[in-house]
Amino acid sequence: ASEAASYEFTTLTCIPGVIEYKGANIQLLDLPGIIEGAAQGKGRGRQVIAVARTADVVIMMLDATKGEVQRALLEVEVIKLKNVDLPTEGKPISATRAYCFSFSVHFVTLTQCSEKLVQLILHEYKIFNAEVLFREDCSPDEFIDVIVGNRVYMPCLYVYNKIDQISMEEVDRLARRPHSVVISCGMKLNLDYLLEKLWEYLALTCIYTKKRGQRPDFTDAIILRKGASVEHVCHRIHRSLASQFKYALVWGTSTKYSPQRVGLTHMMEHEDVIQIVKK
Repeated sequence: ASEAASYEFTTLTCIPGVIEYKGANIQLLDLPGIIEGAAQGKGRGRQVIAVARTADVVIMMLDATKGEVQRALLEVEVIKLKNVDLPTEGKPISATRAYCFSFSVHFVTLTQCSEKLVQLILHEYKIFNAEVLFREDCSPDEFIDVIVGNRVYMPCLYVYNKIDQISMEEVDRLARRPHSVVISCGMKLNLDYLLEKLWEYLALTCIYTKKRGQRPDFTDAIILRKGASVEHVCHRIHRSLASQFKYALVWGTSTKYSPQRVGLTHMMEHEDVIQIVKK
């Protein structure tokens, strides 16, 4: 239980909790608030922000009454660490080594980098054959972070609390911002929608199992990442099951008809039911 009060910085240490949602146990870590200069270690900021590196989703808890000040401060402090970045649409830069003598750069209009500078940076890191794709205008430092591999890209959800203390126009404006959710913890407003968005950003799926001649077991779901195949389900049940696999029967949205006989490469979808037949 996290302590709550009318003043700031009530949470002084990391407090773990568990949310049970759609058959999954989601671990939630309530972290202390950070101050300006946290990336340099003020207020144990480095320890607090570094926890984000191991998380699957970062939830930025913001005070809706303080406008955009808090959001800008938190983003700056997190990115200053040079090991975490918070875009949710995928990496802004991707660099792939080529196994033949080639060099190509694809980019949007860059104001901070040029193709010549990109080549010089790659040559400095002993990369002479590569394909580089820029999805947004990036600085040389950001490009070096991608080459070195010390930056983690992860989804971030901005949650604005205390919406009961601001106008409806301001609530509407905040709610329409990308990757944002508006709530009120005090009045328990919109918390169900927050859980739905959290599930979406975690990209999880529930798979149910079924024994031959019996009804599916909807009490104990297998939780996997979105895009999991039948082979991933086999490995989750038992590591030797894939080698004994003959075929599987699947009911759900991933099939053309129910049940459909599938192989190991069949891609599963949320709330599918699977029955595995061994050799």
